[in-house]
Order: sequence, then C-alpha cells, then structure tokens
Amino acid sequence: MTEEQVILVDKNDHKIGLMPKMEAHEKAMLHRAFSVFIFNDEGKLMLQQRAAEKYHSPLLWTNTCCSHQRDGETSLEAGKRRLQEEMGFVCDLKEVFSFIYKAPFENGLTEHELDHVMVGYFNENPKINKEEVASFKWMTLQEIKTDMQSKPENYTVWFQIIFEKYYNFINK
Repeated sequence: MTEEQVILVDKNDHKIGLMPKMEAHEKAMLHRAFSVFIFNDEGKLMLQQRAAEKYHSPLLWTNTCCSHQRDGETSLEAGKRRLQEEMGFVCDLKEVFSFIYKAPFENGLTEHELDHVMVGYFNENPKINKEEVASFKWMTLQEIKTDMQSKPENYTVWFQIIFEKYYNFINK
C-alpha cells in the first residue's frame, strides 16, 4: 500500500505539489486539511476521541472528524468521505472558514495546515470505526469550552485553536 499524499499549498491555498503525508509532517510543510463539526438539533457537537494508535494526539478529544483532502478532491467531498470512514455516516456539509496553524508534537512531527472548517447536522449516533476513533460523545459548546479551560491536555491542538479563535464561526 502506498502512503497517502497530502496537497502542499501556499498561504493562499494554491496547490504547489504533493508529498507523502509523513514526510510533510516531518518537514513541517504547509498542506491542505479539513475539520468537520457535526451538530444535532439540540445544538450539541459530536466529538470524537482519537484512536490510541494514531501517530499523533492519540486518545485526545477533538471535532467530529478531520483529515487531508486527496488530489482532485474538493474539501466537501473529502469531509463526506472521511465522515463515512471514521464515523459511519454522511450528511450535507457547509464550509464556514479556513485558517493556517502550525503545531509541533513531542514525536518530532509538525502539523502545518491550511485547515478548511465545515459544519453539518446529524441527529443519530455514529457507527465509529474503532481503527480511527476510540469513542464519541455529544456536548454543548459551552460544556466543551468549560472542560477545555480546566483540562486543555485532553484536547487536540487544532480543536483548541478553533475554539479560541473561531468560536463565533461554529457557534450557530
């Protein structure tokens, strides 16, 4: 099996090439990514706990799903694909904003991503893929914010950045 490629981009999200995912993270190359936030009719957000086998941020809580677009795939297509792969369902998604962040990890890898953030709505529980996701839960944004303030070490870096800087974009 060949390693997944990520799409290298400039700060304006123009494609400048492809690179194997691990190499891009080792070299801290800016690449395209996405984060999906799924809400229910009660206004609760579906969080996932990353699987223990993840190469970074294992067992941390984060948004509903996230990953990298494939070459030729739109962000919305990628979001729907990954929702199905990780959480076992698909729903309509809307892209609400994008941002760039850079976060080094203790294992020597660095996330340097232009992250496209999408929102969707779903009222059932997911059928999680245990290879990707350890668990899930529904929480209000206020519950997440309060918990994140008292236990930030339980959450992924990008999820904390989105909450800190872009809370109003996802708080619908």
